[in-house]
Amino acid sequence: MMASVTTSHFTPRARLDGTAGRTGTISTPHGEIQTPAFVPVGTKATVKTVLPESVAALGAQAVLANAYHLYLQPGPEIVDQAGGLGSFMNWPGPTYTDSGGFQVMSLGAGFKKVISMDLVGEQDDERIAEGKERLANVDDDGVTFKSHLDGSMHRFTPEVSMGIQHQLGADIIFAFDELTTLMNTRGYQESSLERTRQWAIRCLAEHNRLSTERSHRPQQALWGVVQGAQYEDLRRKATRDLVELSRIDRDNGGKGFGGYGIGGALEKANLGTIVGWVTDELPDDAPRHLLGISEPDDVFTAIENGADTFDCVSPTRVARNGAIYSFDGRYNITNAKYRNDFRPLDEELDNYSTQYTRAYLHHLFKAKEGLASTLATLHNLSFTITLVDRARKAIEDGNYFEYRDEFLRRYYAGTR
Repeated sequence: MMASVTTSHFTPRARLDGTAGRTGTISTPHGEIQTPAFVPVGTKATVKTVLPESVAALGAQAVLANAYHLYLQPGPEIVDQAGGLGSFMNWPGPTYTDSGGFQVMSLGAGFKKVISMDLVGEQDDERIAEGKERLANVDDDGVTFKSHLDGSMHRFTPEVSMGIQHQLGADIIFAFDELTTLMNTRGYQESSLERTRQWAIRCLAEHNRLSTERSHRPQQALWGVVQGAQYEDLRRKATRDLVELSRIDRDNGGKGFGGYGIGGALEKANLGTIVGWVTDELPDDAPRHLLGISEPDDVFTAIENGADTFDCVSPTRVARNGAIYSFDGRYNITNAKYRNDFRPLDEELDNYSTQYTRAYLHHLFKAKEGLASTLATLHNLSFTITLVDRARKAIEDGNYFEYRDEFLRRYYAGTR
């Protein structure tokens, strides 16, 4: 019998006419997520350079941490002893962890698989590896990889990933999948898809076992991950396969998948099309998470094609290099013209960094002060959260397309 402690579920709400877009609510043991929602990335149980309290004050509803990094340091047993990810990092709201597959097969892949939104064409998989050390080796049972920290050897299997994520204790966790890229051949994509399907079966079984074993903890929702690269038939098949696995698991007393992630490298030009293939095959009451998108136009594309939540490291990563998001375009605060510019980073955005001027932030970056990254990160997170919150409200108010068109007109015409 499955444990009865509350797990997550999704309730659809308003629809975006003529599209797969919608609003809704994901309920978790640690609170609700109003969707569409942007989920900031806290890779190592921290959104780099900022306090969790500050992230919450900006309106973030959930954070996503990384199973690979937390496995290597400090170790999932430490997080478990702390009471789970949220307690460990002093984050009171919902949490996600990814399976570790992306990092194992990208950071750990000595043949440098390209995770790109603009690469076109295929290369033979052996040629990709030619002359380069493989730091990650995939077989049908799992992946053996070398730590990027100290070179030590480790192995992830579906069961290991589930064990790590259960110890990390996030509300929403992801099945262990094989990451493929735009460089892999069609033949490799097909064999990888079957491997990921078999791993999903094992993830469900171990998730069910651990959920019963750890019934004293808040129950976690396992989400399946859809791969298939740029191929419509593979994406649709992968989605249908996961939905069927979930149905069979529930029919046999299991928990099934609580939602679905859309993974893998996506060509930017085909982002909406690929997301649409997947969401078209999913049940209406299943939440969908798009893993790792990038720019504001991608956010709108994801929303319109049915993504409910999405994460991205870009707002925080570029902030640490001085790139500032504004409603009139992205700009680099380290440019000389901001040396005596005493306007706020964006006149229309009301957040903690509003009280600091461009001149001051320019100075902090030039002086290599840590506060520079903190203020820039807070600002970019606020910008992205606000962008998505306004899109959600616009769907419910019936003026989404007007909001989208005006935002994109200003942002991409900006000359800051």
